[in-house]
Amino acid sequence: MTAHRFALRRAALAVTAATAAAVLAACGSQESSPAGHGGHDDRPAASSSAPVSAGSHNAADVSFAQGMIPHHRQAVVMAEMAETRAASQEVKDLAAAIRKAQDPEIETMSGWLESWGEQVPPKDEGTDGTDHSGHGSRGMSGMMTPEEMAELEESSGQAFDTAFLEMMIEHHKGAVAMAEDQKENGSHGPAKAMADDIITAQNAEIDAMEKLLGRK
Repeated sequence: MTAHRFALRRAALAVTAATAAAVLAACGSQESSPAGHGGHDDRPAASSSAPVSAGSHNAADVSFAQGMIPHHRQAVVMAEMAETRAASQEVKDLAAAIRKAQDPEIETMSGWLESWGEQVPPKDEGTDGTDHSGHGSRGMSGMMTPEEMAELEESSGQAFDTAFLEMMIEHHKGAVAMAEDQKENGSHGPAKAMADDIITAQNAEIDAMEKLLGRK
């Protein structure tokens, strides 16, 4: 990643952190509301990567990137739906923060795969819940099915908010499990750092979404 793109990624993450702070502040002033809390932790730029050398990664790193890219893509599609379908501004803000954090990570992981001479998952893989790559279920924990994605797309208002939060919680839990596997088995430093970022940020988002659902 060039210095210019690295700076752009840091700026994008700063915007995400500011959005999260605004969501948390809004929630804190509405303690009587059943949708009481939301937010998104800032992710350090450690997940960005400079060009890698041969032998600096292993099969677990490749599997992590090839699985997490479509996983993130589906989350981005779900977040985009919230722009026009969600009723709650807190849900819209959380969805926007998710999108701003995961788009750069998709770009970074795609760059890793290209530099390693590995296949980047097709752009349509994961977006509708269908696996188009032949990878099977590898690395796809927590992915929504085509039926679930269609259900979300057809809903709106409060029904959308509930479905989005419930689905995204499961989606995030899957991403956390994938990231934990990467931390344990991967060897590429930037990929392990990104996995750590994902665990921290998405666990915080799970907590926020459960509070928005009134579970906490």
